[in-house]
Amino acid sequence: MCVLKRLLFNFSVLLFMRTGLATGATDRLEWIVGPEHVVHLGGASVAGGVTVFSTPSMILLMERTARKVLAPYLEDHEASVGVRVEIEHLAGAPLAAKVHGEARVTAIEGRTVDFDVAAYDGAELLGRGRHRRAVVAVDKLRERVAQKIERLGEGIMTPIGIEANSGELPQLETLKCEVRGGVARVTLNRPKKNNAVNAAMTRDWESLVAWLAGHAEAARVVIIQGAGENFCAGDDVPEVGTLSPDDARALSLRQAEMYLAFARLPQPVIAAIDGFALGAGCVCAVSCDFRIATTRARLGMPEILLGWPPGYGLTQLTAAVGKAAALDLCLTGRQVQAEEARGMGLVNRVVPPMRLAAEVEQLASQLLACPARALRETKARLHADQPWQAGSAYLADTAAYIRCLQGSDAREGIDAFRAKRTAKFSEP
Repeated sequence: MCVLKRLLFNFSVLLFMRTGLATGATDRLEWIVGPEHVVHLGGASVAGGVTVFSTPSMILLMERTARKVLAPYLEDHEASVGVRVEIEHLAGAPLAAKVHGEARVTAIEGRTVDFDVAAYDGAELLGRGRHRRAVVAVDKLRERVAQKIERLGEGIMTPIGIEANSGELPQLETLKCEVRGGVARVTLNRPKKNNAVNAAMTRDWESLVAWLAGHAEAARVVIIQGAGENFCAGDDVPEVGTLSPDDARALSLRQAEMYLAFARLPQPVIAAIDGFALGAGCVCAVSCDFRIATTRARLGMPEILLGWPPGYGLTQLTAAVGKAAALDLCLTGRQVQAEEARGMGLVNRVVPPMRLAAEVEQLASQLLACPARALRETKARLHADQPWQAGSAYLADTAAYIRCLQGSDAREGIDAFRAKRTAKFSEP
């Protein structure tokens, strides 16, 4: 029995499609190519690669267009599902391009409908092919999906691009991690550099996130703090100034995925913020589930003052503070004091410096007192509710960062940072 016939057999209930559907019926669907629709091909730099409309997204556009053709002819208890697709991908389309799909009914047989489908970028043909959809009963489909969900169990979401490590705690160069009483206390350990994030810390974070993902029972809560007087002053700007565009882009993409992975860890993550939390440090903080700051904490996104936009973290920042506050922080580069940060949602609580450790430990104890499975499931459900394009928007962020990083203003920003002077930007 073929796959199509098996599918129809599984949904064999009385269906009552409205009359009127005939061969030749057509419709059209328009999209703007967004970060959720693209894939980066080739090298890590802008010159060595290209970001284009992906084949799966193009196929999805065609399928959605065919579904749109059928929608007026379905009863409330019916839906159409794709069962076959044969597509040629003929041309590429860039990020932000306006594309559209076209679908035309070519055959109707019982509860299956065949289509010719195509996708266009303006007048250019991007792809074409054939597609088949079947009409099914929604209640029957819902029943079968519910049965599968029941069999899946709780599971653990694997961090983006990182495989869980159930082995020993890895050796770390720039981080310290102590696990005691169900709590993993992570310390950013570059105090002489104000805990700035460099390539070595990125490697350490990747290793540690993988280990945390594989030790949900031993480490039920994670606390992140900075050694010395600051949480994290951002990316290591002098190191950035030495990187080629290829290396800078590759590092930025890894860092983006690293911070996005915090949301997929099974543990609640608490940021204990004292002193500066700027740029990458601010991203680290907003990627955590809780943020407790001292009265002397200063948070901000100062990249614009160095000559480039943030290479990642805009999704997490905007989710925490909203678009208006995110625009304020990123377009001015200003630093905000702890109380203002609390008002805009950038931190949850503000305490005196001598109370920070006690407040964080109290929150950790409160979380440990909650049922472990319920805590993991609740965090997973809350983060799963975020738009799915959040997981890929950083591709566009990093592309903009690299474009600016190669300009003269970025070089001036790095030189001014090293010399501890005000930058003089000149690009139009």
